[in-house]
Amino acid sequence: MSQDAVARFRGVTKRFGSTTAVEDLTFDVRPGRITGLLGSNGAGKTTSMRILLGLVRPTEGEATVFGAPYHRLDRAAHRVGVSMDGVNSFPTVRGHRDLRIWARMLGLPDSRVDEVLELVGLDGRSNRRVKDYSTGMRQRHALACALLADPEFLILDEPVNGLDPDGIRWLRGFLRSLADEGRTILISSHLLSEVEQTVDDVVIIQRTLRYAGPLKDLVRESGDRLEERFFELIGTETKGVVHV
Repeated sequence: MSQDAVARFRGVTKRFGSTTAVEDLTFDVRPGRITGLLGSNGAGKTTSMRILLGLVRPTEGEATVFGAPYHRLDRAAHRVGVSMDGVNSFPTVRGHRDLRIWARMLGLPDSRVDEVLELVGLDGRSNRRVKDYSTGMRQRHALACALLADPEFLILDEPVNGLDPDGIRWLRGFLRSLADEGRTILISSHLLSEVEQTVDDVVIIQRTLRYAGPLKDLVRESGDRLEERFFELIGTETKGVVHV
C-alpha cells in the first residue's frame, strides 16, 4: 500500500455491545484521487467515516489522517472538510448566516462564504432557513460548509442523496475538478452506477473488507459493471479480502 496515504485504516474493529459494526478494516485512501466507500445498508460505511473523524472510538486498531489520529491533527478543521449527518449546520438559521457562523469559527473572512455559495450553485438562494431547504439544497449547503476552509481532504457521506439528475451530473464534474487540483475525496454512496462514473478507487465493505483498489482493476478483468462485481463480493460468506 502507498506510504503517502491521506487516510489509513489499520485493523479497525468497532463493536457496539454484542454487535460488530466493522471488523479488521485495513485500507488506504490515496492522495489526489476520489475513493468510493461502498457497502449495503448497515455495512459499516458511516461508522468507518466517524471513526476516521474521531467521532467514534474503535474497539481495536487505528485510523489516521495525514499520519495522525484526527484529534491530534494540527488544524484538522482546515485540512479536512466534512459533509455528514450530524456534522455542521444550524438548521434554524438562514443558509448564508449558517455559513458565516462556521467561517468565523474557522477564522475565515465573510467573503469566503460568498465564494463557496457560488461554487455549489446556491448564490442567490441562501436567504432561506436551512431546515426549509429541499434535500438537494441541503446537500449543496453541506458541501459549501465542507469547502469553507479550502481543505486538502473531503469526506462526503452520501452526497448524491436528494440531487436531481442535473445536480448529480454537476456534482460528478465538480468532484473531478477538485481531484484534478490535487485534493483527495472519500465518498460513500448507494448509487453504484453513479459511483462508477465518478471514482478512481473503490473500497467495498460488508462489515469486513471485501475489496480495496482501483475501480478499473475491479471491473476490467471480467468486463462486468461495478454493480455486478459489488454483489458478487458482498454476496459471499467468505471473509477473504481482495487487494490490488
